[in-house]
Amino acid sequence: MKVLHNVHPDDFKSYQTGQIRDRFLIDDLVKADELNCAYTHCDRMIAGVAHPVAKTLTLPNYDNLKANYFLERRELGIINVAGNGRVTADGKSYDLKKMDCLYLGKGVEEVSFSAADDANPPVFYLLSAPAHQTYPTVLMPIEDAEKVHTGDNSTANKRTINKYIHTNGIQSCQLVMGLTILHEGSVWNTMPPHVHDRRMEAYFYFDIPTGQRVFHLMGEEAETRHIIIDNYGAVVSPPWSMHSGAGTSNYSFIWGMGGENLDYTDMDAIRIEDIR
Repeated sequence: MKVLHNVHPDDFKSYQTGQIRDRFLIDDLVKADELNCAYTHCDRMIAGVAHPVAKTLTLPNYDNLKANYFLERRELGIINVAGNGRVTADGKSYDLKKMDCLYLGKGVEEVSFSAADDANPPVFYLLSAPAHQTYPTVLMPIEDAEKVHTGDNSTANKRTINKYIHTNGIQSCQLVMGLTILHEGSVWNTMPPHVHDRRMEAYFYFDIPTGQRVFHLMGEEAETRHIIIDNYGAVVSPPWSMHSGAGTSNYSFIWGMGGENLDYTDMDAIRIEDIR
């Protein structure tokens, strides 16, 4: 499992393209019949993908967790971004279509992933945070997610935000999770941008059309840098970093956070005119 270490914002200012990609980008996650994860020291989050095609995949117990099983001291959010699939947790099965979310709490011992149709297999995005309390397993279809319609065609940022795991949704210890769908003709996400010093955030970009890319902006507001991201790429944003992006086409992305609270609105806004 790839490990990403914390980075000081003063050091980040001198990073070249290769260093930024190596220390913040999580790519090459989606491989047929594999489950791949990366561990970041930002709030001890783990991001990964399970892509079952012809095989059933089991959530492993990585050596560096020093646990008896993956969720012994953790919780897990799962969102499917492709074909229909199934997650089995301690013997109970949950069917997820595209953009459905499943939350698994601390103490679930056995987790596996399978495809309903190997011609159109699922891509399960996984985001895990440390947990101190057990909350029940909950499956939330995309239709039941709390929705926020925001942005405008005139500023190319018209989008629909779907909230799954948050204060008024699925309950968790510290995990907050949802996804945003940009409408056709819109390319900007999270603009105007923000930071939240009390929480890190990870983005996972999907439904980027073939040949298109997203320019993900990060860094302090007066010292921004960017990472160019392909479909199914994830990026880690430390608490000091803004997180925003623009694509060469519309796209969707999953956002997930861990930290001090579950308040979705806990953010410090950045004025567009202050970005450098």
